[in-house]
Amino acid sequence: MLRRLVLTDFRNHADAVLAPGAGFVVLAGENGAGKTNVLEAVSLLAPGKGLRRAALSEMARQGGAGGFGIAATVADDVELATGAAAAAPERRLVRIQGAPAAATALAEWLTVLWLTPAMDRLFVEAPGERRRFLDRLTLALAPSHATHASRYEAAMRARNRLLTEEAPADPHWLAALEAQMAEHGAAIDQARRETVAALAARLADTPEGPFARAGLKLEGWTGGGETLAADLARGRARDAAAGRALAGPHRSDLAVTHLGKNQPAALGSTGEQKALLLGLVLAHADLVAERTERAPVLLLDEVAAHLDPARRAALYQRLAGKGQVWMTGTEPALFDGLPGETTRYAVEEGRIEGDTA
Repeated sequence: MLRRLVLTDFRNHADAVLAPGAGFVVLAGENGAGKTNVLEAVSLLAPGKGLRRAALSEMARQGGAGGFGIAATVADDVELATGAAAAAPERRLVRIQGAPAAATALAEWLTVLWLTPAMDRLFVEAPGERRRFLDRLTLALAPSHATHASRYEAAMRARNRLLTEEAPADPHWLAALEAQMAEHGAAIDQARRETVAALAARLADTPEGPFARAGLKLEGWTGGGETLAADLARGRARDAAAGRALAGPHRSDLAVTHLGKNQPAALGSTGEQKALLLGLVLAHADLVAERTERAPVLLLDEVAAHLDPARRAALYQRLAGKGQVWMTGTEPALFDGLPGETTRYAVEEGRIEGDTA
């Protein structure tokens, strides 16, 4: 959990300091006030591009000095910080306990999961969106997943460049890059499959309730890491013509079904898809807490606005005691009756009032 959060020139927040408690953290305010910006800042304390996947240069406050900073104190008084300097606005800086670190190292100290309105169309979007979603789920259970993913992507980009150059590519160099893709691709594929299997089993054992149960399966590329190097070597001409690698875990997809109706999630109504996604995220949060013995930080952006009172109450009861849960909403009344410890903030045009320090 976060004990303290400091924002400096981040989005519309010039200087904000929050001291949230261990349970619910509520951010209420009008649209555009900066509530989601706070959640985005927390999401950047994990590997990756955050919940908006925005460029770093977009995060610096307009009218500020350039660059931005996000700092937090987490459990055991560990200090995490990230941001970008004005001189290099697209270079992410990370510090852990004051020392420079790789962004992937953040996963060792804090697990952050989120659900945003933009994710409501996850099941009908292109496969790349579901792969990114699955990778976030996997990272929460296997922190090394981020390192394997970044090294796989680097080797794949280098191979793509070699194949598309006018001069014939060095076959030995290509073979070395393909070996790297096979090594890290095998680790990526294995971690994803273990995550899907564990989560699918947990969902199958979950009683039917207000949030529909999802069935999960990894589809698309199924070659397996042990054969990937050979597949890539055989497909060099094909990949050169396509301008990209056509085999590998970057071609996989997460297939999701509505177990109660035995139909693909993409065919469900908007409400059904939202319920499936909520149920999936909640089950995953429970799985992470069980496997890692560390409750994840949950970021739920505008999650209560489109739930009826019964489902809203069921959601709050399900979240109670699950760790630190950050929620946003335009109306404070949406969060009346929250069970357990609650820290409340009012957000207005980049100003935050509440339990600050």
